[in-house]
Amino acid sequence: MPKAGRLFLIALALLCCAILPAHAGITDAPGEKLEISLITYGPGDIYWERFGHDAIELRDSASGEEVDFNYGVFNFDEKNFFFNFARGQMHYLIDAEPTTDEQNFYAQAGRSVTQQRLALTPQQAAALRDFLLWNLRPENATYNYDYYIDNCTTRVRDALDRALGGVIKARLSKLPGGMTYRQQTVRLMSAQPWLMLILDLGLGPYADQPLNAWQESFLPEELQKNLRNVAVPDGHGATQPLVQNETLLSPNRLDAPPATPPDLRLPLGIAGLVFAALIVVTWRYARLAYALLSTLFLLAAGLVGLVMLMLWTLTTHHSAWANANLLLFNPLAFVLLRASWQARNNIGVSRLATSVLLIQLIGLLLAVGLHLLPGVVQQNQPWILFALPCWLALAWSLRQTVRNR
Repeated sequence: MPKAGRLFLIALALLCCAILPAHAGITDAPGEKLEISLITYGPGDIYWERFGHDAIELRDSASGEEVDFNYGVFNFDEKNFFFNFARGQMHYLIDAEPTTDEQNFYAQAGRSVTQQRLALTPQQAAALRDFLLWNLRPENATYNYDYYIDNCTTRVRDALDRALGGVIKARLSKLPGGMTYRQQTVRLMSAQPWLMLILDLGLGPYADQPLNAWQESFLPEELQKNLRNVAVPDGHGATQPLVQNETLLSPNRLDAPPATPPDLRLPLGIAGLVFAALIVVTWRYARLAYALLSTLFLLAAGLVGLVMLMLWTLTTHHSAWANANLLLFNPLAFVLLRASWQARNNIGVSRLATSVLLIQLIGLLLAVGLHLLPGVVQQNQPWILFALPCWLALAWSLRQTVRNR
């Protein structure tokens, strides 16, 4: 059944409960009977599960009905799904599941399940319930997903903040975050090294901006942690913690992500030096291997640059815009492919290739200079350390060809 139809049936079933007093549940329970909890699920093993997940649980204390609302559903069968994904216009949905089914799924997968019971007034609990049911309607269920500012966790965060009259945002916006978007991404994706490197290479300066606790709560584990710092009125002129109690319902049985992101400077710097040394050695002693290595590097540099340029100009992936790594890897590298094979036979490079190589070396200097200037936030030191020796070795070899000619 299409997801929209399934959501409609769920919403219809929940709304029908309001018409049948004998089957009272969350849809018509008075606010004082509603218990609100944030359910946080730990990261999974699959790459799209590495950021974790969460849901809002509504429980009617009279009937015992429990329903989890989450914003993390997508549909591979949606028309043009992969095209929309590529251009940064992914469509996600809110979903509602019986709490037991939802939480058992994550527990059986070995992912941690934590419940935080929240202190909402009856009016706030009823308002949250009404908003979630409204959001569940097919015409309201879809939203445009963004990795950092509009995802399944920020939707949960915003729904809770809306019900509480802005208390969460007011508090967390004043607290500093612990990491940037880039650091959190690299940390959580470190179990998949190649994907981690691709994401780090593709992120622009947007990913390195300082975050406050509200912004960093785009991650389930950060929202879970940050809610412990929020206090709400207790109805008697004082305040009380928003999180009334916290219970680990199921422990994590998977490898946990590291607490800090790996430092990529040393491994990528070493990789760059090794590759540069191979270019120099093969130019001296194995020209065919030199041509193959140079071709590999230039093709990779050109393709990576082309993708980064397309992300900036043709998509709404704003976290990839204005990427300074374009100074290190760009489509101009394709122009040098012929020159690398000509160098194999000591044939001098063309004026066009010489000009492109000079432009690329200037780009390297700009990348280093921009990084050293105050106020520039993109943290691409690892890629500078990788690209710099590779380009210098390639430029040296082509320069030797010109001299030999």
